Amino acid sequence: MTPATAENTVKCVVWDLDDTLWDGTLLEGDELHVPDANRTLVRVLDEHGILQSVASRNEPGPAEDRLRGFGLDKYFLHPQLGWSAKSASLRTLLEVLNISADSVLFVDDSEFERAEVARELPEVRCVTREKLHELVAGGRVLPRQVTADAARRREMYQAEDRRRGHEETFQGPAEEFLSSLGMTLRVRDATEGDLDRAAELTRRTHQLNTTGITFDRDELAELVRDPGHWVIVAELDDRFGTYGTIGLAVLSTGPEWTIRLLLMSCRVMGRNVGTALIAALARTAAAHGARTVAHFRPTDRNRQMLVTYRFAGFAVASRSEDRVVLTMPDDRIPVVPRYVRLVTEDTAAVLSGPTQGVTR
Repeated sequence: MTPATAENTVKCVVWDLDDTLWDGTLLEGDELHVPDANRTLVRVLDEHGILQSVASRNEPGPAEDRLRGFGLDKYFLHPQLGWSAKSASLRTLLEVLNISADSVLFVDDSEFERAEVARELPEVRCVTREKLHELVAGGRVLPRQVTADAARRREMYQAEDRRRGHEETFQGPAEEFLSSLGMTLRVRDATEGDLDRAAELTRRTHQLNTTGITFDRDELAELVRDPGHWVIVAELDDRFGTYGTIGLAVLSTGPEWTIRLLLMSCRVMGRNVGTALIAALARTAAAHGARTVAHFRPTDRNRQMLVTYRFAGFAVASRSEDRVVLTMPDDRIPVVPRYVRLVTEDTAAVLSGPTQGVTR
């Protein structure tokens, strides 16, 4: 087994149950016991943003009852309980969680089960629970830094499951569905605690990204301190839970405010909240007596962001081979979609329609 490294991060731990998560075998009527070390580890993995699930040869009902009885059921996403091959259970989890095989640790006491998974899914790392504890103690599993978003990753997955279920059963126009979500977009200055997540967004977000510029943590920290720049983050919640930090904008300020970078996480694809974020930026610039300018650099994946700028009211001022410059007309007031409640850093200023202003 290749230990987890910074380049090959563990994103999910999948536990067997019998003689792995707990001591004893459920089907044999044993008195089951979860070792304190396992209880602690489940909680620690969760707090560090590592997802967890179960792949166990057991009847779903009794196994789920025992997990609830031990107070551990909330930690495990989409538990795979039944008589399928463990590799089949893991394939299901890879698909539903949208993670890669090389980011998974499979924990099972059975050498046979570990060998079956290793044969069918060679990128999955297979270990005993003793080895898992050893790897964690040796610093080979937990991430070195934990962002606020990472610490609530499991909760965000659970919220997305509820959200998806609502979408699958909703009947009506798309805008009515968006209204039914009860979305609140919070836009605020980036702080020291936001910089790791913000840098991650610049590296990982390609489709909903206006220029493709990347910044590392130190570069963003310098921009936050620079009076000639404004770095903002956006967080989205709805009635099902939080999406976390899903937006980032970097602007240079002066007689004109120029949006150098605007990006939105793919988590909010189809939510149409980019227009609300642009409205907050443009209205804040106008409140400071400045026109808003935006840069767009086309890639093979980000045309949607140019459409978002145009939909928000920007007009093309110039084009070159690698850049489009857009401006917000002086007489244009950006519209906040009616299905988004937009809250700026000053929480007394709430934007819910096209006639209200921004306070920053």
